[in-house]
Amino acid sequence: MTDLADLFPDFASKWIDTSIGKMFARVGGNGPPLLALHGYPQTNVMWHRVAPALASRFTVVCADLPGYGWSAVPEPQNDHSPYTKRAMARVTIEVMEALGFVRFRLVGHDRGGRVAYRLALDEPGRVERLAVLDIVPTYAMWYGMDRDLAMKVWHWLFLAQPYPFPEIVISKAPVEYLERKMASWTKQKDLSQFDPRALAHYRTFFQDPSRLRATCEDYRAGRTGDLAADEADRAANKKIDCPMLALWGGAGIPSDSRPLEVWQDWASDVTGRAIDSGHFLCEENPTDTANELLRFY
Repeated sequence: MTDLADLFPDFASKWIDTSIGKMFARVGGNGPPLLALHGYPQTNVMWHRVAPALASRFTVVCADLPGYGWSAVPEPQNDHSPYTKRAMARVTIEVMEALGFVRFRLVGHDRGGRVAYRLALDEPGRVERLAVLDIVPTYAMWYGMDRDLAMKVWHWLFLAQPYPFPEIVISKAPVEYLERKMASWTKQKDLSQFDPRALAHYRTFFQDPSRLRATCEDYRAGRTGDLAADEADRAANKKIDCPMLALWGGAGIPSDSRPLEVWQDWASDVTGRAIDSGHFLCEENPTDTANELLRFY
């Protein structure tokens, strides 16, 4: 851990006590609080190219999700409840409250985006403005799982398989799996857009067996508790009521699903557009991504 490069030289590293153990976050900048949540299969490090711009106007908190990076790894349960986005959202609220922030701006990429929109639905008083990067709701993903989407996001079905099947398969070559998966989601279909020092962080975290299981539990929860929460909100016509921004990669995962139209069914006030990138907006096109976020916030 100590030999990994510090890609946030002006940020403080914080280990914060929560109900699940110590959560890790990087905190920097000045101004109103902005919580940034990463996605799969990454860590807080994915924000390293946009965090300095955001920190010029906000106090930015880049947290590792439960089970990811350097944060605590909740003990898996048969119902996968510690890894539901609702449970993860509650822990991130604990992190922000420990830092002195009760209400904040919020941005999430990939799985972090799912934690973010769940937090906005469950705790609307907490979120001033919400941005999600390269996702549509979990409900839309599962109910739209036709032949083409299933081939595009086969990891959703694979990682959600019962323990320990996906863990056994990935553990045979975790770095190779990680790199092949990440490359396939970029616009260039390679790893050239990533800082080698950031890749070292992702490789290190992904080789930890307990964290590898946590990432699978994340997707198992996505098929069960997360989908059930979305179904309940859909049935009740519950919507995100804070201003919302949806950004997605022009060559990203939801690019063929008309993401803005999908989010308009879930939020009362939503705008958005495509960024010239694949799935990893913050690393493939950090300038446009940061500028859009700054304009929105």
